[in-house]
Amino acid sequence: MTFTIFFAILAIFVSLLIFFENRDPAKTISWLLVMIFLPGIGFVLYLLFGENLRSSKVKKTKVAVAKFLNSQDIKGMISLQILSATQKQALKDNVMFHDLESEGKKKVMQLILNSERSPFTLNNKVDIYTDGLDKFEQMLKDIENARSYIHLEYFIVKNSEIGKKLKDALIKKAKQGVKVRFIYDEIGSFRLIFHPDFAREMKSAGIEFRPFIHIHFPYIHRKFNYRNHRKICVIDGEIGYIGGLNIGDEYVHENKKFGFWRDTHLRIEGESVYMLQTIFLVDYYIGSGQKLNQQELFPSMAYKGDSLIQIVSSGPDNQYESIYNAYFSSIAHAKNTIYIETPYFIPDDALLTALRTAVLSSVDVRIIFPSFPDHNVVYYASLSYLEELLELGCKVYLYEKGFIHSKMILVDEEIASVGTANMDIRSFMINFEVNAFIYDEPTISRLYEIFEADIKDSKELLYSDFKARPIVQKIAESAARLFSPIL
Repeated sequence: MTFTIFFAILAIFVSLLIFFENRDPAKTISWLLVMIFLPGIGFVLYLLFGENLRSSKVKKTKVAVAKFLNSQDIKGMISLQILSATQKQALKDNVMFHDLESEGKKKVMQLILNSERSPFTLNNKVDIYTDGLDKFEQMLKDIENARSYIHLEYFIVKNSEIGKKLKDALIKKAKQGVKVRFIYDEIGSFRLIFHPDFAREMKSAGIEFRPFIHIHFPYIHRKFNYRNHRKICVIDGEIGYIGGLNIGDEYVHENKKFGFWRDTHLRIEGESVYMLQTIFLVDYYIGSGQKLNQQELFPSMAYKGDSLIQIVSSGPDNQYESIYNAYFSSIAHAKNTIYIETPYFIPDDALLTALRTAVLSSVDVRIIFPSFPDHNVVYYASLSYLEELLELGCKVYLYEKGFIHSKMILVDEEIASVGTANMDIRSFMINFEVNAFIYDEPTISRLYEIFEADIKDSKELLYSDFKARPIVQKIAESAARLFSPIL
């Protein structure tokens, strides 16, 4: 009886806190439902996941990041402010684009420039990987050829076969005098707790292997929700990797549940690597408090190619939800096609309205989505949102060759985005994410070809069939959707 009264008082107290935070009404209602239906447990969940990420603590992080980026050392290597300002004016004066068909592309580029220090770069060569085996094979070759340093940043790192291969390759280079720095997310990589030798071996070889944000008692609830979902590798400041592949055996098809793992990852040579390097330096600074300002981190770049790219980061360290805003603008300006690949589909009302509007405007909207879940609640919540678009005429394809984890959006054969952000509220509003926005025709055409190939490995989900699904599934979807604003 005493415990019941205690939890009731606690639930009321926390509910009042949530109410007076004046956060998004949908999130407020979702957390209140958690408190009502999961008394006691709901309080713990709120401590771990419910902190308002626009709090003063996050603002302090933003101030620290801005101070770091504006430091004289960084300006001496690559003046992001000057470059961004110059590009803003060039776009405003129509120096870059004159044809009306590129208006949507121009608007997205301007939006990213205005909301974040993300200048576009023209001197890039892009290789696209759709198979983890191929990506890791090439990355290990690049690591073998590293001369000065290797920077890695991953959400999930496992003591797996591919993890051990990477570890051994990094130890070998460290012993040769190459500086290796490795940031991992402590929640995403929690399994490393049970394999202490994995970190110990790397540290013994001189590798800086550290969590992005160290989570420890009693402040675990303040940091648990801050997931660094980024996947970055930078080698000698000349080669960069970005995409959806973490470090684990499931990403190279060695998991019975998932089977073939379909993802999208990019290997970039050129000036966009400067941007990946800057994001890594900022994250390293947040986690360690140390600045890495050596000139060698931003080497002179010879001609690599003609791919036009903007590297965009978003998260609690940014003032705006830059990736979300760029997605919204791309979708809102679409005239012909919107093709999306995502393992999770939980848009907010604004993004869902933009997609609805596009479908009703006869834009060809297609979504490739997994045919089975890796996280049940998120999966069933996603299906409820897909139903609305299916009813309007959106085409949805369920990937059947294996599990699709690719995070990709293609618009009008003018804009493409590949990176770490899922099409869900957590990626857009909470996680630390990074995407490459690509604007050159050859790379975008290749991504469209990949999308069409994925359709061949998928089964179209017809609205008539989906509408006839079992009532039990409909109830599961509706229940899961209630919690979608906080997933």
